Formats: sequence, C-alpha cells, structure tokens
Amino acid sequence: MQIKDSGAVVTGGASGLGRATAQRLIALGARVVIADLPSSDGAAVAEQLGHGTQFVAADVTDETQMREVFTAAAARVPLRITVHCAGRGAPLRILDKNGEPGSLQTYAGVIQTNLIGSFNSLRLAAHAMANNEIVGGERGVIIMTASIAAYEGQIGQIPYASSKAGVVGMTLVAARDLASKAIRVCTIAPGIFDTPLLARVPGEVRASLGKSVPHPARLGHPDEFALMATQIVENPMLNGETIRLDGALRMAPR
Repeated sequence: MQIKDSGAVVTGGASGLGRATAQRLIALGARVVIADLPSSDGAAVAEQLGHGTQFVAADVTDETQMREVFTAAAARVPLRITVHCAGRGAPLRILDKNGEPGSLQTYAGVIQTNLIGSFNSLRLAAHAMANNEIVGGERGVIIMTASIAAYEGQIGQIPYASSKAGVVGMTLVAARDLASKAIRVCTIAPGIFDTPLLARVPGEVRASLGKSVPHPARLGHPDEFALMATQIVENPMLNGETIRLDGALRMAPR
C-alpha cells in the first residue's frame, strides 16, 4: 500500500504511540485524521502536526462518534489506512487484599474500551474502505494494537491482558473475513514503551524496566512503533499477523 496521498485514521492519536504513528504517516505523505477523547489535546496536536491534519473527538466505543471520524477521513481522499492505538489499563486482582472479589465494573470497563472499541474501529474502518478502487491489489490496511500482556499478563493485569488477548484473537479471523474485500489486517503487540503513561513512573523504576529488555536494553520509542505500523502498510504480504515488538522481552509473573 502506498502511503503518499492515502487517507489515514489514527485512534488515540493525541499522544504516545498514536501521535508518533500519525506524525510518521504525515511525513510519508498521508492525509491524517486523528481521533481521541474530547478531553484530550487532540485539537492542539493536529495543529502542531500540520499538513492538513484533522482532529475528530470520539470515544472508540461510541458508534456515532466513530462513524463521524471515518466519514471525515473519507470525505477528503479515499481512506486506505487505519491504525487503532486507543486503549486503557486498570490494575485489578481477582481477589482484593481483603479477599473480596475484584471489581466487575473495572473489568468490564477495560474490556469495553480495549476489545469492543477495537472491534468498533475495525468494522467501521472496513466499511469505509470496502468500496475503494483496488490499487496495487488492495483497498486498505487496518492495524490494531495488542500488547505482550496478551501472552504473558502479569499479576494485576487480568482485564488488560484478557482484552489484548481478544485483539490478538480477532486478527487472523478479521484478515480472513476481509480478504474478499482486499483489506489486510495486522496487529502490533508492543512491549514496554516510553509513553506519557509510563512517564508518571519514577525514573529509577523506568530504568529498571528498560534493563529488563534483553536487547536493546531500554524502553521502546514510540517512533519504533510508528515505523512498524508503516512497514506493515507498505508490505503487501503482511496479513493476519500479530507482531511482537518487544526486544525479546518475556514478562515475569509480577
């Protein structure tokens, strides 16, 4: 898929992995719409990124709001690229310190954002791409974001790990389902990346996390996630695959 002059949507595009991805797509000539929560800095980020970048406020779990995102993107040029980065986490033990059952509300909230939100973005992106003219044998590429927690979730990560495992489970099925529409689907499963969320962690803890990565022994850079996303877009044989981007890290139980 050629990136230059293609329409692209990046969810979670106001910060972290999403912002880096939007920035790289813009540098390669894409016309980008970033979607993020109304409370985000999305409008300011879109202005900073320039090149006609548009911000549409949306919650990825809201059908009406996300339809507006894809409508805005397709109104300018054909939408051919979607990178879904929006997500959240929340610590939760199955039994709390008093032996009481963990919060069902917390668990459901993470599933709603990470898994239901991924499916919502996937289906609406596919709908927006399905009638595109076929160029180079394909109509579009959809990239979702999982996590290595999908494979080695740590204690306290049960909602996050199970939601991201669900995204991994969707990937091959989605690629097979959308093959008849000439739309590819892949997922990136990042390890420990230096995002605004991790910036809240004390410096010594961040350094320790970086040293836990076999090689390179550091936190991942958002630009490296963005590079992986654009490499997936540009490589027509990548389809139905979840790619770990983790420096060979395998998470310990805690």
